[in-house]
Amino acid sequence: MDMRENGLALNPKYDANGLITAVVTDRAGALLMVAHMNADALAETLAMGEAVFWSRSRRRLWRKGETSGHVLKLVEARIDCDQDALWLICDPAGPACHTGATSCFYRRVTADGLERIG
Repeated sequence: MDMRENGLALNPKYDANGLITAVVTDRAGALLMVAHMNADALAETLAMGEAVFWSRSRRRLWRKGETSGHVLKLVEARIDCDQDALWLICDPAGPACHTGATSCFYRRVTADGLERIG
């Protein structure tokens, strides 16, 4: 029996860079954003109750909303079957996207390019 897949111990499978993908939705299930977390970001998120990520471009921890105030209050954290992806269910305090859009997924891909939807 694979304890990572069937057990109840949190044992994230980080990639070669020490990161795990985190998908963020609101309580209703609307997709808000996708980011990355390292072990410290996950620990801070669980301890603080607000989403903290690893910024690959800035190479540091990044608390969502640290400058905008648009924090993501953690409601529930789930991990997938092989523990290599997280699902954060959050209550957003404002737009989730740095562009001001509610979700980072505000454009639809079409045969002609992109179409704004939100």
